Amino acid sequence: MITKKILLSFLTLILSAGAAFACTNLIVTKGASKDGSVMVSYSADSHQLYGELYFWPAADWPNGSLLKIYEWDSGKLLGEIPQAAHTYSVTGNMNEHQLLIGETTFGGRTGFHDPTAIMDYGSLIYIALQRCKTAREAIALIDELTQTYGYASSGESFSIADPNEAWIMEIMAKAPVFINGKNVNKGSVWVAKRIPDGYISGHANQARITTIDFDDPDNCLYSKDVISHAKDMGIYTGTDSEFSFCDVYAPLEFGALRGCEARIWSFFNRFSEGMDQYLDYAMGYNPSNRMPFCVKPKDKLSVKDVADMMRDHYEGTPMDMTTDIGAGGHALPYRWRPMSFKVGDKTYMNERAIATQQTGWWYVGQCRSWLPSDLGGLFWFGVDDAATSPLIPIYSASLRVPECIKEGNGSMIEYSETSLFWIVNRVCQFAYLRYNQIGTEVRGIVDAIENKAIEKVKTIDEQAVAMYRKDPAAAREYLTDFSVNSAQSLFNDWVALDKYLMVKYIDGNTKRQNPDGSFADNGHSKRIPASPIQEGYTQKWKEAVVKDHGDVLEQK
Repeated sequence: MITKKILLSFLTLILSAGAAFACTNLIVTKGASKDGSVMVSYSADSHQLYGELYFWPAADWPNGSLLKIYEWDSGKLLGEIPQAAHTYSVTGNMNEHQLLIGETTFGGRTGFHDPTAIMDYGSLIYIALQRCKTAREAIALIDELTQTYGYASSGESFSIADPNEAWIMEIMAKAPVFINGKNVNKGSVWVAKRIPDGYISGHANQARITTIDFDDPDNCLYSKDVISHAKDMGIYTGTDSEFSFCDVYAPLEFGALRGCEARIWSFFNRFSEGMDQYLDYAMGYNPSNRMPFCVKPKDKLSVKDVADMMRDHYEGTPMDMTTDIGAGGHALPYRWRPMSFKVGDKTYMNERAIATQQTGWWYVGQCRSWLPSDLGGLFWFGVDDAATSPLIPIYSASLRVPECIKEGNGSMIEYSETSLFWIVNRVCQFAYLRYNQIGTEVRGIVDAIENKAIEKVKTIDEQAVAMYRKDPAAAREYLTDFSVNSAQSLFNDWVALDKYLMVKYIDGNTKRQNPDGSFADNGHSKRIPASPIQEGYTQKWKEAVVKDHGDVLEQK
């Protein structure tokens, strides 16, 4: 039973974490993927984050250079640190060596936040990508940076992958203790676990690592004081063997289950057997029935499988967002914010699925070990709601960024005619009006584009490898051109789609079409359409209207 107390804890959890608190990461190891790639997906689900592709070219820096640290969420200057002598090229969240990093914010216990620290979670991601080649190097650098400069964010889960391994690293700032104005507890506590090959995992705004494998550095790493700090702060009194990172630093509540763990359960449920036994856990009713950290999928996953999972609205489960009356008359799988509402003296909540309207940008990254290390990174990138936005194949070896997704081309408060984010949003907003009709058509177009791109990439890989043997620089230029042209082609397609959908679906009607896709006319004038299709509303909506207002609407 959902009590008012646990519902309010859910709402507080969701609302207090700010713009960062909304993301989803899905992780697939080499042995669990169809092509042998390591895959990580990520959706940056802030209501304020713009859809653009970050890019840092490789660079050499003079001795004494400093790097300014800006908080990713706010743009606030936090401080500066010494710059590395050489930094690697980074495209989005993947670098030229196929290191790939994503994140979700879990918040954690109050009081574990250092106001004097300068290393926020966003800076840790992009500094690690510029300075590290492997997942283990990135974990070590994140530890070094936070212990040296302090950790400036709340609790965070990182997905850190390379062509051979995938890890989840969970981190909290130490609870600060000030003596003479100085924090003597600067640093972080953390644990990292490697996902066993052949398994899938993920995280969605809730810490998921439990006990620590103290004598298995191949699969588990941790800060030396992760347990002693908890004891010092009075939040843990048990034995080391019983210590659970997530239970101590981010205890489970209803909101962490229903709003967060449920998304990972939905991923596991689609690709692994027996997950129905954890439904009560996902729905927030039984936190003691904890689902596994990772599961072995019944079949190996393709990049399209992962992309489509990022479009999930709990379809086919009790939390399906398309079937209740909240979906309106056109089966819309979204609920506008706020996430709660009151009727009488009772408060109710809406679901939080993987696919969500407030996504700024998202990706599915592939680390591919069978290709040259500086050629194999494939960063499938999209903007806005994943359910109605196609992914673009962007090679992490790219030397420049497409104009339509380049930083600075528009913003959340600045419309740009040349921005992919804005044209994708135009199509998406229109689809929301009649989702079971317009959204279905858009999704079919998305699938066709992505399937074609996946096949095209196979040819591009072959040609790039052949070119690489003779001239690595030419191969990188070739992949850059392909990435840029793919993005621009998609932009042009979506500009045309925006106009087509307006013509076809204007005023609640659906224009009839000929077999070739052209619009049918009335048989007398090429400028007058045939009588339109009027598909109406869902049966559930009709029944609800009758229940609410049938005595007035009934024909007598």
